[in-house]
Amino acid sequence: MKKSEEQRENLRQQELKNSPTANLNDAQHRASNGSLVDLVGGLGWKGTGILLLVIIVGVIIYAGFFR
Repeated sequence: MKKSEEQRENLRQQELKNSPTANLNDAQHRASNGSLVDLVGGLGWKGTGILLLVIIVGVIIYAGFFR
């Protein structure tokens, strides 16, 4: 039983490495059902950086409009 789960996880990891858009799509689906840790893990370091950048820019824009 453990062996099949490990094989399935390895196949999923290989697919994510080969297709960056699938990685982002997987992260979005995890976000609707999972935690922030799952989201960041699914996005990878580039996606996490972009997410942080969007949040920071959003806060700056919000502060500019409602000050």
